[in-house]
Amino acid sequence: MFKGSITALVTPMDANGKLDLKSLDKLVEWQIEQGIQGLVPCGSTGESINLTDEERGAVIERVVKVARKRVPVIAGTGTSSTDTTVAYSKAAEKLGVDGLLVVTPAYNKPQQEGLYRHFGAVAKATKLPVILYNVPGRAAVNLLPETCARLDTDFKNIVALKDAAANLEQTTQVLIKTGLDVLSGDDGLTLPMMALGAKGIISVVSNVAPKAIRELSDACAAMKIVEAREMHRRLTPLVSAMFIETNPVPAKAALAMMGKIPNEFPRLPLAPLSDKSRDVVKKALKDFGLT
Repeated sequence: MFKGSITALVTPMDANGKLDLKSLDKLVEWQIEQGIQGLVPCGSTGESINLTDEERGAVIERVVKVARKRVPVIAGTGTSSTDTTVAYSKAAEKLGVDGLLVVTPAYNKPQQEGLYRHFGAVAKATKLPVILYNVPGRAAVNLLPETCARLDTDFKNIVALKDAAANLEQTTQVLIKTGLDVLSGDDGLTLPMMALGAKGIISVVSNVAPKAIRELSDACAAMKIVEAREMHRRLTPLVSAMFIETNPVPAKAALAMMGKIPNEFPRLPLAPLSDKSRDVVKKALKDFGLT
């Protein structure tokens, strides 16, 4: 259901730190024009943890409205609280999204049984397709293949896994043990993960280079290995630059440099991009032909 190149959208802010919905509209239109195949508002790249409930709703509603069903909109609704995650998921369903991206709960480090029950509670609360999101680097817990298999067996609307564990052996086990569609959650691993059988990428880098990420995922899906390898290598400096500091700080700075958003500032506790990193991002954008 969800495949190809999908963008984990940044959330533009104005100079006063308020939502900049007009810039968000333009980003969504540009992403679709560039051939992106799905949009994720309010994920970790969208600074969802720093948005109020009202702001979350406003961002999701706006992306749904502007996208107009041209591409799927997958709302990030995961939190560290199961009850809150269920509430956010129900609210997103009412706003007309096409799916939910639900991250493993951060900080409280649930056991595998807790993860099973958490995702199960969300799946039972909605008719929407659910994408599990495993990102141990942010959440401090790893969703194991065996737990993915239980969820796949027991809940028909759990359909996919965004895999940001950066562990290709574990990815292989998920592909062997489950029928879930796997999506890369790591821009630098799109090629090897799709070679293993992943269906696409939920990308940070596609915020700034949506056409190139689409070309990479298309080449991988068509098993055009030489073409995919060349694009992977060409993208590597840009990928590195987008993660030189905590996501989405470099991506927002890059979009501002490109004139796609008027202000790059993230919300505290994230700080603006440092001068040293700014030079790296500028060079990567120039070398890739984006500025």
